[in-house]
Amino acid sequence: MGSQFPLKSATPRFTVGRDHHGWWVVEDKLDRVGGLFASEAAALHFAQEESNRDPSAVCRAPMGKFIEFKRIAPPRQATRR
Repeated sequence: MGSQFPLKSATPRFTVGRDHHGWWVVEDKLDRVGGLFASEAAALHFAQEESNRDPSAVCRAPMGKFIEFKRIAPPRQATRR
Protein backbone atom coordinates (compact mmCIF):
# COMPACT_ATOMS: atom_id res chain seq x y z
CA MET A 1 0.00 0.00 0.00
CA GLY A 2 1.21 3.50 -0.82
CA SER A 3 1.34 6.39 1.57
CA GLN A 4 -1.59 8.79 1.60
CA PHE A 5 0.86 11.70 1.99
CA PRO A 6 3.17 12.81 -0.83
CA LEU A 7 6.89 12.55 -0.21
CA LYS A 8 8.59 15.83 0.66
CA SER A 9 11.47 17.22 -1.30
CA ALA A 10 14.90 16.65 0.23
CA THR A 11 15.81 20.25 -0.62
CA PRO A 12 14.37 22.98 1.64
CA ARG A 13 12.38 25.67 -0.13
CA PHE A 14 13.69 28.57 1.98
CA THR A 15 17.26 29.48 2.87
CA VAL A 16 18.01 32.06 5.56
CA GLY A 17 21.37 33.80 5.68
CA ARG A 18 23.18 37.14 5.46
CA ASP A 19 24.08 39.23 2.45
CA HIS A 20 27.38 41.04 2.01
CA HIS A 21 25.91 44.14 3.74
CA GLY A 22 24.97 42.17 6.86
CA TRP A 23 21.20 42.12 6.28
CA TRP A 24 19.32 38.88 6.87
CA VAL A 25 17.89 37.43 3.66
CA VAL A 26 15.21 34.84 2.97
CA GLU A 27 15.71 33.19 -0.41
CA ASP A 28 12.87 31.16 -1.93
CA LYS A 29 13.90 28.30 -4.20
CA LEU A 30 10.70 28.91 -6.21
CA ASP A 31 11.38 32.68 -6.51
CA ARG A 32 7.86 33.53 -5.31
CA VAL A 33 8.62 35.38 -2.06
CA GLY A 34 11.62 36.53 -0.04
CA GLY A 35 13.03 39.61 1.54
CA LEU A 36 15.57 41.53 3.57
CA PHE A 37 15.27 41.57 7.35
CA ALA A 38 16.94 43.44 10.21
CA SER A 39 17.22 40.36 12.42
CA GLU A 40 17.65 36.63 12.10
CA ALA A 41 14.52 36.10 14.19
CA ALA A 42 12.43 38.16 11.75
CA ALA A 43 13.84 36.29 8.73
CA LEU A 44 13.19 32.90 10.33
CA HIS A 45 9.67 33.93 11.35
CA PHE A 46 8.87 34.98 7.78
CA ALA A 47 10.24 31.74 6.30
CA GLN A 48 8.40 29.61 8.85
CA GLU A 49 5.10 31.38 8.23
CA GLU A 50 5.48 31.12 4.44
CA SER A 51 6.15 27.37 4.77
CA ASN A 52 3.21 26.77 7.13
CA ARG A 53 5.73 26.00 9.88
CA ASP A 54 7.16 22.97 8.07
CA PRO A 55 10.63 22.56 9.65
CA SER A 56 11.97 20.67 6.63
CA ALA A 57 11.22 23.65 4.35
CA VAL A 58 13.65 26.11 6.02
CA CYS A 59 17.44 25.89 6.34
CA ARG A 60 20.31 28.19 7.29
CA ALA A 61 23.00 29.11 4.79
CA PRO A 62 26.44 27.76 5.68
CA MET A 63 28.60 30.08 7.81
CA GLY A 64 30.60 32.42 5.60
CA LYS A 65 28.35 31.99 2.55
CA PHE A 66 26.53 35.14 1.49
CA ILE A 67 23.01 35.08 0.09
CA GLU A 68 22.13 38.01 -2.10
CA PHE A 69 18.54 39.21 -2.31
CA LYS A 70 17.00 38.70 -5.73
CA ARG A 71 14.26 41.10 -6.72
CA ILE A 72 11.02 39.23 -7.19
CA ALA A 73 9.12 40.22 -10.29
CA PRO A 74 5.33 40.40 -10.04
CA PRO A 75 3.47 37.73 -12.01
CA ARG A 76 2.83 38.72 -15.58
CA GLN A 77 -0.74 39.50 -16.45
CA ALA A 78 -2.26 38.05 -19.57
CA THR A 79 -2.52 40.52 -22.39
CA ARG A 80 -5.62 40.78 -24.54
CA ARG A 81 -5.36 40.91 -28.29
